This record gives sequence, structure tokens and C-alpha cells, in this order.
Amino acid sequence: MVSCKTYTIPVQSFKEQMQGITADSMKKVNVRMPLPLPGSSTKTTYFSNQIQTIRVVNKKGEAVNLANSPAIEMRVTLRNNKRYHFYFDTVILQNDTLMGGRSRFASSLIRKIPMDSIVKIEVQDGGKKIEYTQ
Repeated sequence: MVSCKTYTIPVQSFKEQMQGITADSMKKVNVRMPLPLPGSSTKTTYFSNQIQTIRVVNKKGEAVNLANSPAIEMRVTLRNNKRYHFYFDTVILQNDTLMGGRSRFASSLIRKIPMDSIVKIEVQDGGKKIEYTQ
């Protein structure tokens, strides 16, 4: 998450934005992902949280609305300085535990992190040409 524009989400704001987003409210989506070979791509299916807009803060401290997409990446920093990456559209908050996908191809790779261990949440548009399809 170095070369693209990075935003933060205050932990309390993240909790507020995730209210009502549960495993039951996730919807199955199809995504086309580019492969390293020119002109080639692959499709995958996974469950998405359906959040349309993410309220974030830019480096100047200004509130910004960022459109959610399959290209939005999320990084959380814990109290012990460990960092974990997720795809934002796979994230939910369940019983004060952040749960999210670490892979587009292996939907079973779910990480669970207690919210009280998180000190920083960052998001960015990874610039990857990943898009929802029908």
C-alpha cells in the first residue's frame, strides 16, 4: 500500500459504518481480475459486503467519501504493530470482531481480529483493474 493514495478510517467511524453489515447481508458477486499476461483475465466469485461508499480521512485530515470497489484494499495495524491486509468488500464486523478475506481465490482464508486490538485502519484503491461483472 505504498504507491497509491492512502486514507485512514478512525476505528470508531469504521464500527459505525459497519453496523448492520453481517454475514447474512453479504451478496455473491462475480469479479474479473487481470492476469499478468496482456489481454488475459480470470473470473472469481465471492461474497461482498455491499457497502457503496466508505467515509475516510485523507492525509490533510479532510473527510472524503471513497467509492467501494473490488480494488479497495484495507490494512489494519494492531497494538503490537502487526499489520494485516484485507479486501475491503469482504470485511464485516461480527460481535466486535473484524472478519475479512485475505484472498480472492480461496474464500476460506478469513482472518478474525478483535476490534479492541486495532489502533489504525487504512484503505486505498490498489489501482488494480478488478471489476464486478454480471
